[in-house]
Amino acid sequence: MPARPDRPRAIAVVGGTRVARPVQDAAAEVGRLLAEAGAVVVTGGREGVATAVCRGAAEAGGTTVGILPGRSREKANPWVTIPIPTGMGDTRNALVVMGADAVIAFPGAFGTLSEIAHAAVAGTPVVAMTGAWELSRDGQPDDTILRVGTPKDAVALALAVAGDDGG
Repeated sequence: MPARPDRPRAIAVVGGTRVARPVQDAAAEVGRLLAEAGAVVVTGGREGVATAVCRGAAEAGGTTVGILPGRSREKANPWVTIPIPTGMGDTRNALVVMGADAVIAFPGAFGTLSEIAHAAVAGTPVVAMTGAWELSRDGQPDDTILRVGTPKDAVALALAVAGDDGG
């Protein structure tokens, strides 16, 4: 079934809960740029990269979705527009990326790696900022993850690989 052209693209943004200020600043810029482009930002909805990207998007008038691990909407960061509690714990990581048209990955721990892996398995393009996970197979670099160095490049590439059909 063809996608509806009136639906905005959904871009998942994943990354760590404890990240340095420069990573938070870059995530906020990604959120702002995605909102300005009319994309919906999907995150895990809690701390770190999720808070920063949601803040950037919300301050630019964008819509943010937080796929939460627990059962309470109240656990979402204050910039989540649509909190979706799952009660699934870390298993919800798959849900964060499954409905996305593309994923932007920031540095993070194994939860971030699981989100990247779920996206890769689903064939969803992953754009990674400097410092995010890298992949290799049999000791050789794997180019599944598209590497960029700036928020502007991350958003431009994510929107380009997401396509123009709204999902």
